[in-house]
Amino acid sequence: MTWWELLWLLGVVFMPITSRIFSKFDDKGWQYSKVLAVALCSYIQWMLTSLKIIPFTTQSCIIVTGLSCIIICSYLVKSKNKSCEIFPWKHIALVYREEILFFVIFLFWTYLAGFHPAAHGTEKYMDFGFMKSMMRSTTLPAQDMWYAGKTFNYYYGGQYFAVFLTKLTGTNVEITYNLMRTMIAAFAFVLPFSLIRQMLKDRMKLKNHREWIAEAGGILAGIGVSMSGNLHYIIYGVILRLLKIREDYWFPDSTRYIGFDPAVEGDETIHEFPSYSFVLGDLHAHVINVFFVLLVLGILYAWIKTNKEKSWKQKEIGVLGLLLGMFLFSNTWDFMIYYVVICGTLFFGNLKRYSFDSAIPAAIKWSVIQWSEVLVIAVAVSLPFHLAFHNVMVQGVGLVQIHTAFYQFCVLWAFPLLVSAPFVIGILKNIKTFSDKRIKNFFINVEYPDLYGVVLILCAVGLIFIPEFFYVRDIYEKTAPRANTMFKLTYQAYIIFELMMAYILVSFTISRIKTGKGIIKCRGLLRCPKRQALAGIIAILLFVSTCGYLCNAINHWFNGFPRKSAYQTLNATGYLENSIPDDAEAIRWLNKNVKGQPVVLEACGDSYQNYDNRVSAMTGLPTVLGWYVHEWLWRNNLEEENQRKADVETIYTSTDKNKIQELIKKYHVVYLFIGTCEYEKYGKINTDLLDSLGQVVFRKGKTLIIKV
Repeated sequence: MTWWELLWLLGVVFMPITSRIFSKFDDKGWQYSKVLAVALCSYIQWMLTSLKIIPFTTQSCIIVTGLSCIIICSYLVKSKNKSCEIFPWKHIALVYREEILFFVIFLFWTYLAGFHPAAHGTEKYMDFGFMKSMMRSTTLPAQDMWYAGKTFNYYYGGQYFAVFLTKLTGTNVEITYNLMRTMIAAFAFVLPFSLIRQMLKDRMKLKNHREWIAEAGGILAGIGVSMSGNLHYIIYGVILRLLKIREDYWFPDSTRYIGFDPAVEGDETIHEFPSYSFVLGDLHAHVINVFFVLLVLGILYAWIKTNKEKSWKQKEIGVLGLLLGMFLFSNTWDFMIYYVVICGTLFFGNLKRYSFDSAIPAAIKWSVIQWSEVLVIAVAVSLPFHLAFHNVMVQGVGLVQIHTAFYQFCVLWAFPLLVSAPFVIGILKNIKTFSDKRIKNFFINVEYPDLYGVVLILCAVGLIFIPEFFYVRDIYEKTAPRANTMFKLTYQAYIIFELMMAYILVSFTISRIKTGKGIIKCRGLLRCPKRQALAGIIAILLFVSTCGYLCNAINHWFNGFPRKSAYQTLNATGYLENSIPDDAEAIRWLNKNVKGQPVVLEACGDSYQNYDNRVSAMTGLPTVLGWYVHEWLWRNNLEEENQRKADVETIYTSTDKNKIQELIKKYHVVYLFIGTCEYEKYGKINTDLLDSLGQVVFRKGKTLIIKV
């Protein structure tokens, strides 16, 4: 409730800005206003902290947000005579419906998360550790909890936004780890709803009692982006199971198909999508960035409808530059992807704007200016991050040697391509020949929603084909060369395809709409409206049926849902009590009694292992060396890593007191943690010698903490 109330309040206060950008939306960008408020307030805090002007504390977050709200409110007072333009009073019922949708979806995912809240497994330790470290830190970037003495050398912006909201609301990070992902899931429903609803209304000229058609399309878009799976589930999880060819369906199978089923040596890939992320519970940057990505897509459509003033007077350009700059430290892949999407939209929008004049030269001129403006703003916005970041993860671009089997590509992408390709062809065929006159006529006559849809689909098609030819080289090159590239590109392609499929299928299915002004015909490939409607309904049913994937995932992942007796609360660390109770109590002691970020020594861990580095991850206290492969990726310094790994083992196992003291001093170790993992990794530990180095401040069973 605290988070929902905060978002509602921020959304109201920031409407004077949002309504100017989304002036042609019926809801004036109501749901987008919340996201824009979070983006602006959190960025101001991040920038001031990164420049060492103010600390990163609860008080500073409240002050920064409060001052931002006061500035916006003062603007509202000056514009009070235009209040009818700032708030969507004419469509207030729509705002109510959107808010109810947001609240219900937020509540649904939050209750669902309570059946599997543990920040444990996959990469949750990393995500939670980032958050705990930033909760303890008053500076940014914060201390790397797995590499004592160094700060994060990875894009940490995603987790930062979660910590900002946690500090702002004074809530508990053990709870907000889960709240952040459920809030994103709610936005992944309502933002597509708002965008596609408006696009359909604009395209089909819907009014009054016919607007339900646009809202149905919006619901379809929300379902597609936040709750659906891909055709892999329909084929392997439904059809093959009905035919008794497959016994069961494990929901990650939809995301680990190419290179896994069948196994292909040297080509393990990843092709995830939002609903999988929301179920799994990893709080990665690409997940958190979803609501900012959807904000960018909403702003681009708002811009393409109102593209009138000179470039530098267009407020959208500045906001797009800000968001792209934030992508550079939250999820750099999204910067590259959406810079291309922005450039394409700006170019096509300018071609339409200048279609009555010398279309191509003017469009090229203004597009280049706007591309440059966006890029310069983005680089300036992210500069504090780059001053502290050393990019050693990317090692160039390689050519793909092993390509996706055609049938596997079709399983994943045939449906969106079959829906989208006829739409694009049907629109672009009106150009016929690439003469200046034909191009002018095309852009004069094409509808704004269709034009924007063409841009998005072309970008999405590019995103699914790029990993078939090129990949970004990293340390996983030998076994999974294109995994990261396919993962990050196709994740965004999925979002774009789901948005556009909802738009296309609804406009295709409703072939004729009776209105007060006559009959409006919508674009379709079938001449017979009845056949067209039937084909559209079948496609919509197939589209909706992929939501069975979510039902399957809930059944497998959220044990006992929806029974209240199976509910575990939202505490992300509660699982420790049953798994390693003595260690859990020791971790609680550290969280309660240790302030700041002194170094705590624990056993070196391997990535993805069960309880490796549970102390540093669950407390945010830095240790000498954490997840080995992750630090290798982030720093690419195996020589130092191996030295740290050997030094940690020496401290736990050596009988040379002087050597141990020397190493403790080298890494500024304050606490020695001896528990379950330490005994498993190093066998017999010389606890008597370690006891003599300081004071035992915690002991429970065989678990103890020694303050040096």
